[in-house]
Amino acid sequence: MPRPTSTARRELGNELRRLRADRRAAGVAAALGWSESKLSRIETAHTAITEADLDRLLTVYEVPADDRDRLRDLARRGRARAWWTPYRSSVPDPYDEFVALEAEAVWISEWESQVVPGLLQTDEYARAVIEVGADVGDEAVIHRRLALRMARQAVLTREPPPTLLMVLDEAVLHREVGGAAVLRRQLTKLATVGLRPGLEIRILPFSAGAHAGQAESFMVLEFGAGTRGPIVHSEGLIGGLFRVKPDEVEVYRDALADLRERALSAEDSRTVIAEREEALRCAAAP
Repeated sequence: MPRPTSTARRELGNELRRLRADRRAAGVAAALGWSESKLSRIETAHTAITEADLDRLLTVYEVPADDRDRLRDLARRGRARAWWTPYRSSVPDPYDEFVALEAEAVWISEWESQVVPGLLQTDEYARAVIEVGADVGDEAVIHRRLALRMARQAVLTREPPPTLLMVLDEAVLHREVGGAAVLRRQLTKLATVGLRPGLEIRILPFSAGAHAGQAESFMVLEFGAGTRGPIVHSEGLIGGLFRVKPDEVEVYRDALADLRERALSAEDSRTVIAEREEALRCAAAP
């Protein structure tokens, strides 16, 4: 089954289903001279819709002219070829949806207990993480996944950039992913990006004891006003999981608030990162 190219196409499909309301799909399709399957593919985001077809459909639904611009914009975005399309064959099915949502988010909050978050990884550190994936098949898959992970980091320099909160367990600073030298260079990058405006990195020290994030690592994505509600994403061995129900999302937001409260300040976190990087540097010295 073909996968949608972006969340915009999916949003448009949802809007069109809502506008159709209690009209029978067969009747709408017949009025436009379409097959019922064409309308179904548009509503389920498996087919993009041309601007001319969209205008005809909105006329059937009697949508006022003033309300059409937003739907036309969604249609234009849905027709665009997603930048991550070349990498799709190397990742599990839901991953392109995650990439699209991450690229649209205005606030990204993440708790990570195992490794440095993907948006902050160096290429060599990322490769070491990807290589041990349970579903990695060959070198070509590793290469495409690495390229995708590095390309995702463009979100940090877009205009306007999202606001980011990254809470990392102290264990992340000690787990020698790729070896001590790779970890040291990763910590150097972490210290540098931690100075960016709008990016807050906090370390949860071992001394914090039990905490709300013990069960899993996760990310909360939040979007512009009037667009969509917040979404939680967590990754497993065979793909990602989304949570969108408001009561479930609130549990994760509360967990992040607890983690941030228990974590070191951003300034103290930079100090801890620098000290660990220096320890690794000294250990490597002849």
